[in-house]
Amino acid sequence: MRAVRWVIAIVVAAGICWAFPLFHVVTLKQAKAEKAAATFNPTQFAETFWTEKLLPALAGAVKADELIAAIETNPADAKQKFAHSIGLSEGYYYFLRGEGKILSVSDDEVILAVTAGTTNAEVALQAGLLFGNALRDGTGLINANSYPNSQDFNDISAALNHIVESTVQTKLREQAKVGGKISFVGCAEVGDEATDLKPLKVIPIQTKAE
Repeated sequence: MRAVRWVIAIVVAAGICWAFPLFHVVTLKQAKAEKAAATFNPTQFAETFWTEKLLPALAGAVKADELIAAIETNPADAKQKFAHSIGLSEGYYYFLRGEGKILSVSDDEVILAVTAGTTNAEVALQAGLLFGNALRDGTGLINANSYPNSQDFNDISAALNHIVESTVQTKLREQAKVGGKISFVGCAEVGDEATDLKPLKVIPIQTKAE
């Protein structure tokens, strides 16, 4: 009788342990991903990245007139020399700085002529709602491999876009006067060369009326 009781107790204990295990065995990669997901704050990351890495790197952006001249000469060579890309994506990004004459202003864009002596629309500073990953991927400062959780990586884009929408674009709208000049630093995403190169659609990181 006592043996039967012991058997029943062991079976019950085994059932409890099966239903409520004391520990889980996971891979090191999974453990790191779970830890990152539990602690990652995209807003805080974006703010720190903006002030500590992005702004100090602005002087390293390619000059807009140099980039536009290279694109006019040979888009493929310009892409190879100046562009950033992520993984196997066909799209790519430019990180550029320069100044231009304001040709037109709308709710969504400020159109600039950058090359001296031209009146062609060469840069379109984005002034409306922002989507995409140009700010996250355009500078090459953020390594996708450091963020195994794809949702975290996507949240970085949204947080950076929000910074521009809430600060940079407000200043841009105040500065943008047709006929005036403005200096800028920003990132452009190119998905379709036929439409995204002329003009370059630049998300502004910094602008200043000249």
